[in-house]
Amino acid sequence: MKSAERHKLKENEFARTVARARTAISARSRQLRNILIALIGVIVLVGLYAWWRSAANAEANERLAAALATYGTPVVAPEPPKPGSPPPLPRPGTFQSEEERLSASLPKFIEAANANPDSRPGITARFHAAGILAAQGRHAEAEQQYREVISKAGSSIYSVTARLGLAQTLLAQDKFDDAIAIYTELSRDKNSLLPLDTVLFQLGRAYARAGKKEDAVRSFTRVVDEFPQSAYAADARREIEETKKTS
Repeated sequence: MKSAERHKLKENEFARTVARARTAISARSRQLRNILIALIGVIVLVGLYAWWRSAANAEANERLAAALATYGTPVVAPEPPKPGSPPPLPRPGTFQSEEERLSASLPKFIEAANANPDSRPGITARFHAAGILAAQGRHAEAEQQYREVISKAGSSIYSVTARLGLAQTLLAQDKFDDAIAIYTELSRDKNSLLPLDTVLFQLGRAYARAGKKEDAVRSFTRVVDEFPQSAYAADARREIEETKKTS
């Protein structure tokens, strides 16, 4: 084969190699471009979600803060009017009674809870709402709110304390067995965030309310024996004596 023909063949092979390389690079470029577009889309979505969550949390915190501000407003009972004088006006920035303060705080906590029910501020607001309802004697409504807290709070302190609050509202409704079941479960939870002496004392009271005197004495006795320095120890001794008198 002549030298010129061999040179032409090499040029043709080189041209084909360059063409294949260009085709491969072009295809790879399209792939890289598609991947890059997809990554940008993911980044944008993550950014939007983070912004939305931040905005939602900010709103939830603002609602909770407003409710807590009302709940923290001092109560100043009005002074009795002087003879022949009109009743004195309420002092600005205060409530005249605890009931007035609770009644003003409750709708704000409910609003904060319902606006962002799954957020930490929303759960906190619902927990406070349940406590206010219980303090007002609206135990069935408090029970519903406590159950909602428990369903959303996971393993946080609000879940545990809500179970304690739930047991108290059940006890107030004479649902003794349900309350005892919760107290018993809490007393057996070795990882519980609640002080055991508190749970045992409440369990003893629940047993006493249910007429189960022996079980009540056992619970109170555990408080006295296992937690002699407890703030509940003296009350537990007194409960033991009262329970034995009525046995």
